[in-house]
Amino acid sequence: MILSGFHAVEERVRAALEDSGSASKMRIYFSKPGPRVKKILDLAKDAGIQCEQTDKDSLDKMAASLPEGARDHRGIILELQGQETRANNIVDFDVWLERFKSQKDSDKNKRTTVVILDSVTDPHNVGAILRSADQFGAALVILPERRGANDVAQNEVIARSSAGAASWVPVSVVTNLARSAKLLKDAGFWVYGADAGGVQIQDGTFSKNSVLIMGSEGNGIARLLREECDTIVSIPTCGRIDSLNVSVAAGVLLYEIYRQEIIGA
Repeated sequence: MILSGFHAVEERVRAALEDSGSASKMRIYFSKPGPRVKKILDLAKDAGIQCEQTDKDSLDKMAASLPEGARDHRGIILELQGQETRANNIVDFDVWLERFKSQKDSDKNKRTTVVILDSVTDPHNVGAILRSADQFGAALVILPERRGANDVAQNEVIARSSAGAASWVPVSVVTNLARSAKLLKDAGFWVYGADAGGVQIQDGTFSKNSVLIMGSEGNGIARLLREECDTIVSIPTCGRIDSLNVSVAAGVLLYEIYRQEIIGA
């Protein structure tokens, strides 16, 4: 897999600083080492990522298979090894975000919903949420590399619980959920955390570009991730138990976002 451009490459290198095991699967190619490239190369050196200088033509060839908006490599490319064995719907978060930001004006009026699952460890729940994401048009589901069920390509329980949606819904596995939420906010998304005591869904309106964060049933949304939330939303209930199952709650909230889209809310 190829990443291009200053921002995408730098953020992936910064992530490698926190996850030393990933550095061995990365290699950076660069042409003229300008100030921004030098900064990235210094970070790469600290992370233990191999770097190789080449020419612009070689970088152009490497970037030729990327979407049009990502071919402007700005003189630096990051190659990730071992990505070819992943399922087709497993996408790189930084690549997905760059595609979103570079989409055509005609597509910018479409509603885009991203789901972040924080420490949802039961693969049945992950599968069920993927099924709801498919049915209600979520554009991406983000899972944590640790503290969650994330092996969408290989986990039979997820595949069965999703009724096949695990093969179709775009999924990203990231090392830092709070970082992903912040980058989505910077790109124009409004971040909603699902928890008790928030704005009830019948009293609010979801943004055109929405991030829905679902926390674990035991601990809810982690503190650093909760701090990235713009709004906390709740589902009104009348039962005697504490709360809805996380996959059921995700389905209700995704339906409400979809309902507001089709009625033009």
